[in-house]
Amino acid sequence: MLRLSKAGDAEGILVIYAPYIKTTSFTFETEVPSVENFKERIAAYMVNYPWLVCEIGGRIAGYAYSASHRERKAYQWSVESSVYIHNDYQKRGIASALYNALIEILKLQGFRNVYAVINLPNDKSVAFHESCGFKYFATYEQVGYKLGKWKNVGWWRLIINEFENDPSPPLKFSEIDQTLLPEIFSAAEKFIKK
Repeated sequence: MLRLSKAGDAEGILVIYAPYIKTTSFTFETEVPSVENFKERIAAYMVNYPWLVCEIGGRIAGYAYSASHRERKAYQWSVESSVYIHNDYQKRGIASALYNALIEILKLQGFRNVYAVINLPNDKSVAFHESCGFKYFATYEQVGYKLGKWKNVGWWRLIINEFENDPSPPLKFSEIDQTLLPEIFSAAEKFIKK
């Protein structure tokens, strides 16, 4: 089941995220946040951007969210996206379902570009994002240092709305019509393999 994240999800999300922090460079975060800190992070993001979870049998199987690309106002039509899936739920279409719903919501908000920032090498993430329509355009070489290695970061872009002149500012997530979400979630859930 896809739904919006809530404060009580923080612990279940950290069960998924903490191993990525501790054992991979897929995230450049280096310290596992406290549950309380993560609750605050989710709440802060959700004012402006969606944060979604997939819950199966009362357990968080995966989550996806978007965040600001850059702070300056001229960048306001661009966001970055992330998705993480619990190891027990890999290869079940959950990431596709989450991203499908996330992108539909971002379209409603009026964003134009969604960027995926992938720490390399990460063939699985690259293949997934390209299957969702993201196109590679740049690599920042040796941009971060984690787990004893200098790391490259690749950038992929997905265009989700047209680029007309004089665009309206994107809506905050809290401003969109929330009654549209159940239909978006229901349509995206078709990607999940039972």
